Amino acid sequence: MLQKKWGFGSGISLFIAAGVCLSIVWSTIGPISPVSDGKYLGAIFAFAQSIGPALSNPGSFLAWQSALYRGGSGLPDMIGLFTTLGVFILIIYLNGLRVEVPVSYARYRGFRGRFPIKFFYVSNIPVIFAAALFGNIFFIGQLLFQRYNPTCSSTGLNFWLSLFPGCFVPTSSTNQQLVPSKGLAYYTFAPRSITVVLQDPIRAAVYMGIFVIACVFFAITWVEVGGMDSKTVAKQLIDSGMQVEGFRRSGTTIRQILDRYIPTVTVIGGIVIGTIAAGADFLGAFGTGTGILLTVGIIEQYYEILVKERITEIYPGVKGFLGQ
Repeated sequence: MLQKKWGFGSGISLFIAAGVCLSIVWSTIGPISPVSDGKYLGAIFAFAQSIGPALSNPGSFLAWQSALYRGGSGLPDMIGLFTTLGVFILIIYLNGLRVEVPVSYARYRGFRGRFPIKFFYVSNIPVIFAAALFGNIFFIGQLLFQRYNPTCSSTGLNFWLSLFPGCFVPTSSTNQQLVPSKGLAYYTFAPRSITVVLQDPIRAAVYMGIFVIACVFFAITWVEVGGMDSKTVAKQLIDSGMQVEGFRRSGTTIRQILDRYIPTVTVIGGIVIGTIAAGADFLGAFGTGTGILLTVGIIEQYYEILVKERITEIYPGVKGFLGQ
């Protein structure tokens, strides 16, 4: 229905944002315990339950650590909540960073504007592809492990299968969900708590390095195949009758100016967005770092859509200019 213009935006984006928001809200104030030890699921409820010993002994580091961090249990805690809020604020701030190239309309003197080149030039595309790549490694790894190497043997063909995709073990005797224990799948599976990172810092460093490299690769690739490179953008500006102020109206000149910014923000943006996504996972952010990045981008898109709709209601004549 959304794709048929019964609503705003994309239905897929709406489902992604709603799912991440549900995860964040439930991890923050969820009152139901998923285990039988009496601990609350939501971070705020768990903090309220365990704040008593910390207040009675304010000088005890262990008491405050127990109140703010729930170890490697995988349950939400206040560290994860603070990380989630911090990542939201950081991404919103970085989304506002941009380089503005002054342009003017060649046919009408006095018409000036600015062509923005955002710090996140390719938006969340790199982290989407990187997360999909790692997810496929995990999924295919499970299939190959269960079919050809269930004992995780290190002889013959199984030796290579132990390296790629790797070996898997159940999380517990009662929960048979498989998690990677070694191989490529192990180093492309995000450690989602500080405890896991400290237990194997080499794994965390390798994961972040691979994830960041993947984000940079996909950022550069998307710029080339998505028509966002300097040559294509310069041609679009020329075709629309625009020119850079102070320079002659030439595609080569505009391309040289854009080459100062687009390749740089593409690479740096890919590095930063990959580092934020991986770092948020390390600190146990609710909804995962990738999910938060996608949600902020989707909410920003909906805001722009609503602003555009408001403008067209007030000034119907600008619909053609906005491409509606």
